[in-house]
Parts: sequence; structure tokens; C-alpha cells
Amino acid sequence: MRQTTVTPQFVELIPSRVEEGVLYISEKYGTAIHKCCCGCGQEVVTPLSPAKWQLRRNGNAVTLYPSIGNWNFRCRSHYWIRQNRVEWAGSMTEKQIRHVKERDRRDNQRYIEQVNARKANNVLDRAAADQDAGKGIAKSGLYGLWHWLKDWWSH
Repeated sequence: MRQTTVTPQFVELIPSRVEEGVLYISEKYGTAIHKCCCGCGQEVVTPLSPAKWQLRRNGNAVTLYPSIGNWNFRCRSHYWIRQNRVEWAGSMTEKQIRHVKERDRRDNQRYIEQVNARKANNVLDRAAADQDAGKGIAKSGLYGLWHWLKDWWSH
């Protein structure tokens, strides 16, 4: 049966049996799962992250963004979940689906690059701080054991 609403249920672990009309949300594991709102019975997994889906809470209501496009399911359903309501979208052509998938791939790649750049900058910042603080063997990142040994030999 086609769903018009979902009931959010916050859980630590996703249950082994997923019920229709329930959106299970594990904030700890960054995942939401529900049965496809078209009624086909397929389980829809939405990873929660800035590069995938985001969850917004408003009291007891939740919104998943962006839309959910089940392109790989036989039903090929497409809908939004906004404030616990299922808002149905029109069907998409193969060309539109390819475009969306490519955009999603680029967005995910850009997000990964940003995270990696932040991590690299943090390592460099810590290494510079360690060097400035003269922490010797506690130095990390690029100023690790090799640099400590080199400094030790030169003194």
C-alpha cells in the first residue's frame, strides 16, 4: 500500500524486521532505513552524511534531504520525506537518472576531498605546534620519529 506518511523511530541499531510506514533512524551509525513508500516492500537505506542524505528534526517530525530516488528498484519510485509526509515526485527518464547519479558521485567525491584536506591540514597544524612546543618524541604527523631522531643526532 502506498504510504502518505512515515513515523520516525530513533534507534541505536536497525531492527531485523523493518515495518512499513516507519522510518528507523540510527544517529549513532548515521543511517536511516524504511520500506519503500510505494508499497513494493524493498528496504531503502539512506546513509546520513553531508554528502548523502541529511536529517532535520522539528519536534516529532523529520525531513530527509534530498529526495529518495529508488532507481535500482523495479518500482523506480521517487519521493521526498518532509515533516513525516511522503511527497511523491514525477518519474524521471534514464538520462535524468544518469545526470542525478553523476551529480551525486561528484558531490560525494568533493566531500571526501574536503574531509581529507581538513585532516591533512590538522596533521600539519599539529606537527607545527609540536615542533614549536619542542615536544620531542611526542611529535606527530610529518615531524614523527624520523624528524625526532634527526634532531637528536644534530644536537
